[in-house]
Amino acid sequence: MSLLLEVAIRSERDVMGAQEGGADRLLLADANGRSPDLTAASVALREADIPVRIVLRLNDSFTTTGGEFTRLVGLAQEYVALGAEGVAFGFLDADLDIDEATCRALAESLEGVPWTFHDAVDSGLDTRRVWRSLLQLPGLDGVLTSGSPQGLGVGYDDLLATAQADERAAALMLPGQGLLPEHVPWLARAGVTKFHIGIQARPGASYKSYVDSGHVRSWRLLLDS
Repeated sequence: MSLLLEVAIRSERDVMGAQEGGADRLLLADANGRSPDLTAASVALREADIPVRIVLRLNDSFTTTGGEFTRLVGLAQEYVALGAEGVAFGFLDADLDIDEATCRALAESLEGVPWTFHDAVDSGLDTRRVWRSLLQLPGLDGVLTSGSPQGLGVGYDDLLATAQADERAAALMLPGQGLLPEHVPWLARAGVTKFHIGIQARPGASYKSYVDSGHVRSWRLLLDS
């Protein structure tokens, strides 16, 4: 079974290290974890020879407004026109449930474009209800998650239990923040086939460093083993 390795990038300067290290896909956001401007996105996409997804997020919360929604649709269409393979977004409502209406509307405005539910999922109030909602969303093929807002150091056991209990959830999971090498075999045995690394791909585990091909390659070899 081939396991997908996605690497978080912040600019075109991260692309080469990720590709040379063996990444299968890139996830592009700006330095604040929000949607990059179109110029930055275009430059990164031109550098990349592998699929790139781009984050759709305009503020630091997991909500959005009507005005922002319209802008997000426009940005997503521009990203896809520039060559993005897909996008990543995720919204919660006031009750900390999945904002199904907003997510569905955005997904349907991008018919045929695959997307990842971003890590807002970990702030949901009821894990079972959150996953039931996610499984109903059109076009969704990945959920960036750590099982807890504090990362896999806290959420690993819950995430593994969810994967073991529901093969559909396992197939969508894209474990990310706090992922450690020792997590991979157990998650893979539970049916998880996609993994995401961010600071793990950078010297000093810092976004101040560029993605390093050697760091990425160590994860590639782990997933291939």
